[in-house]
This record gives sequence, C-alpha cells and structure tokens, in this order.
Amino acid sequence: MADIRQAIMFDIPAIQVCDLLCFPEENRWDYHLFEEYIYFWPRLVYVAEDSGTGGIVGFVIAQKKGEGTESHGYIACLGVAPTHRKSGIAQKLMDAAQNALAKEYGSEYVSLHVCRSNQAAVDLYTEKLGYTYEIAANFYENREDAYVMQKQL
Repeated sequence: MADIRQAIMFDIPAIQVCDLLCFPEENRWDYHLFEEYIYFWPRLVYVAEDSGTGGIVGFVIAQKKGEGTESHGYIACLGVAPTHRKSGIAQKLMDAAQNALAKEYGSEYVSLHVCRSNQAAVDLYTEKLGYTYEIAANFYENREDAYVMQKQL
C-alpha cells in the first residue's frame, strides 16, 4: 500500500534512488532537474510513499506547457520501483497529476511521450488511463520511436 502526496525538496534524494531503480542510466534525471520541477511546479510533482516503511516507491512529474489556448499539461516522468509495480501506484500518481493539471492550471488535456518498447507503460496509458497516441519516429537520442500520447481532462 502507498500514500500519494506532493513532493518537497527534502524528497529529492529518495526520488533519485527510485529513479535509479526505474530507468536506464541514459534516462536518469539529475538532482537539479528534480529541484527545478519542484520549485516551478510544486503542485505537479507527487510521490508514492510506502505505508509501511515510509520510503518513496514512485513519483510523477508534470508541468504546464504553452500559454493561452495552447496551454496544456505534460507528464515529464512517471516511475514506480520494480518492487511496487502492478499495485495501482502508477495510476494513483497519474490521477493526482492529472487532477492538479485540470483544477490548479485549467488544463483541458494532458500529453506525454513514451518509448514504443515500454509495453507496460503503453498498456497503462492506453488501457487504464484512456490515452490516445501517434508515433513520433526516431524521437529519442538512441533513435527509438516514441508514442506521443494525449488525453482530454
């Protein structure tokens, strides 16, 4: 079981540990990037805290992009520790971020990018969260294609 709450600066080292468990080295974020998101979008960075240990086992980082009629939400990163996957944490984190984007920032839709090869994430976004997608060829530095996903809020 995990509790979802807004992240604070003090959480960054624990978020980094979770990030190390979730992503390959070339996709990891550095301390200052986490710091920047928590500073600029404090209501859009959430962590999942293990109810038993209090450790951070997941996180989501969102932001508002664009201005005026072009304004929308963007999910920059979602990670759940391998030991806590398939337990609904990712969906709870996404729900928290999407709700904040709609209520706090007035976003009408949210978008994200995901590697085509990350089938677990693709299934989460399309089957459980209702995202639609298009393909962006050679999107990543390693030339892997991405799905550009979007959902109305």
